[in-house]
Amino acid sequence: MSGAHFAFTDRWGGVSAAPYEELNLGGAVGDDPEAVRTNRESAAKSLGLAADRVVWMNQVHGADVVVVSEPWGERPVPEVDAIVTAERGLALAVLTADCVPVLLADPVAGIVAAAHAGRPGLVAGVVPAALRAMTELGADPARTVARTGPAVCGRCYEVPEEMRADVAAVESAAHAETSWGTPAVDVAAGVHAQLDRLGVRDREQSPVCTLESDDHFSYRRDRATGRLAGYVWLD
Repeated sequence: MSGAHFAFTDRWGGVSAAPYEELNLGGAVGDDPEAVRTNRESAAKSLGLAADRVVWMNQVHGADVVVVSEPWGERPVPEVDAIVTAERGLALAVLTADCVPVLLADPVAGIVAAAHAGRPGLVAGVVPAALRAMTELGADPARTVARTGPAVCGRCYEVPEEMRADVAAVESAAHAETSWGTPAVDVAAGVHAQLDRLGVRDREQSPVCTLESDDHFSYRRDRATGRLAGYVWLD
């Protein structure tokens, strides 16, 4: 898509030590802050971005959205799970380690969003909230491009039956079963179903399951681990 850029990291190429090796981009998982800073600078550089032009979130598994026009600088990073901007050249980042990173862009309107959609965020409606904030700035869902990154798949995300029922009551597309026949939730399928109902047709989903891939961080697999990042920006 002309003018829109989407990127998802794996776990390699950074300086973090075990259990965060190597390219941990999460600053709240117990890793050495200097290693995280170095990793964020390295990742930004590899994407042709300036590290100080990347906007991060303090993610809390909710549905709050904030519109940004500049990096936080010395201001506290807010507790939100989606960020939106109409500022070209400003990159938005989302951290994950099994949850679904959702990147959205309307290049014509010049508006992008990044959202963190885990099971709670899917139920709370963080993705529709992000798209709503985009449309309020002038984006059109029919023009919007959606990319979702590596996340735990429905064949691996085992949950209690009651939890699956609660999620499916909100989003039936998320109802799933593990490869071993137990109740599961497919968050990515739920996200894409929500986007489809909202009129977003240009969608792509990463085939990578974080729990199955040794090249990606997975909280469900390892507990103490790093965080991947998804980035979206416009020229």
